[in-house]
Amino acid sequence: MRFQYCPQCATPLTTVAPAAAPDLDGVTRLRCPDPACGYIHWDNPVPVVAAIVEHEGDIILARNAAWPVPFYALITGFLERHDPSPADAVLREVKEELGLDPVGPASFVGHYAFTRQNQLILAYHVVARGSIVLNHELVDYKRIPPAKARYWPAATGLALRDWLIAQGHTPEPLPLPAL
Repeated sequence: MRFQYCPQCATPLTTVAPAAAPDLDGVTRLRCPDPACGYIHWDNPVPVVAAIVEHEGDIILARNAAWPVPFYALITGFLERHDPSPADAVLREVKEELGLDPVGPASFVGHYAFTRQNQLILAYHVVARGSIVLNHELVDYKRIPPAKARYWPAATGLALRDWLIAQGHTPEPLPLPAL
């Protein structure tokens, strides 16, 4: 998201180079030019939780309604203010998006940068049970045995790769489509 106006006073933001403002930690940033305001847009990454959902021995990958065919990925969602913890947030997302109940607590896999979306992915493994019922955000899902899973070499795909390796598998990367 590109800010244009100060969220505190609505003045148009200006781009300030680090040489012009030593308080910007050596990075070009958006800043409110009104000295009475002083707002700086730090552009910190947004925390997102991701679930490697294991259901009946398979990994569940889903396709978001906004994504083109054939893209499938892990279940993800934003860490919300009211979530007690990222582990609780990922269990909430699995329930909301797939309608599944966790068998136990979520197990932390790792954290991954998703720089294209300015997100920090907090990835977990979740064993779940129940019948899959997709919510309005998802249009399809597929089941993949862990031994046959391949990963995409970015963000949540790296989490899947790391989890598969920890389970004793040797996953191969999916070829990236030409952009």
